[in-house]
Amino acid sequence: MLLALLVLLVAGCNSEIYLRDGVTDGDTFFLAPTAWADDDPVLQAWVAYSLMKSTCQLEVGGDPPSRASSYGCEFSARQALLDTWQEKRARDPSISDEYLDKLLAVRDAGFLDEYTVHYFERDHWQVPAEVQLDRFAEWRRQHLRRHRARTRLIGSWGYSASSPMER
Repeated sequence: MLLALLVLLVAGCNSEIYLRDGVTDGDTFFLAPTAWADDDPVLQAWVAYSLMKSTCQLEVGGDPPSRASSYGCEFSARQALLDTWQEKRARDPSISDEYLDKLLAVRDAGFLDEYTVHYFERDHWQVPAEVQLDRFAEWRRQHLRRHRARTRLIGSWGYSASSPMER
């Protein structure tokens, strides 16, 4: 399924990036060429994040979908990031990445929901009632001192040839 999604996303790929209001925008997500050529496990984990998030944004929709933001999209993309990273580490236990390893510890402690809300929340997000930010704050003070959340998008948004906003 992931391969089919990759093929679909790259089918109309070109190297141009379109901007609106100074932000990369569009209705189609184009995977960066390095995603195909580089099998670095950290990069590939972020490819999984990028594909999951962009697919979710397309499902949420909007004008343009690249600006769609929801708790569900960010959370599911972080889950895909960690699932891929965990799979890569299982194949090669010698690999490590400070951020991804720390994020795995967050998930293992049961706080990925809370992490997502704390570090990425937007005012319009609908956050599940089960999210326990107070418990996470206590845990975070002990385990995430001076932590900085990261997002690495492997690709860019652009306009497909059939888009009404085309060039």
